[in-house]
Amino acid sequence: MIRVVLPHHLRTLARVGAEVELPVEGAVTPRSILDALESAYPMLRGTMRDHATQERRSLVRFFVCGQDVSHESPDMTLPAAIGAGAEPFFVMGAIAGG
Repeated sequence: MIRVVLPHHLRTLARVGAEVELPVEGAVTPRSILDALESAYPMLRGTMRDHATQERRSLVRFFVCGQDVSHESPDMTLPAAIGAGAEPFFVMGAIAGG
């Protein structure tokens, strides 16, 4: 099971706690995690990725084992600790303001 930590506004939208657990089939990649997350919680579709292009929304960031992987390929294989559920996949909303 993959562990995913969501920001508060997405937790509220999905009506879940701070962390969700999901099964992911095949290779564990950002794309496969987001596909599983959006499949389990359809109300999250379009919140992290554009509906048409599937590209990450600019104010959303993904962190894996303390590293920002937001600008990496969505098909990159993630560390074994993510696939084993030892470390969570973090989804964070960027903070903007002046």
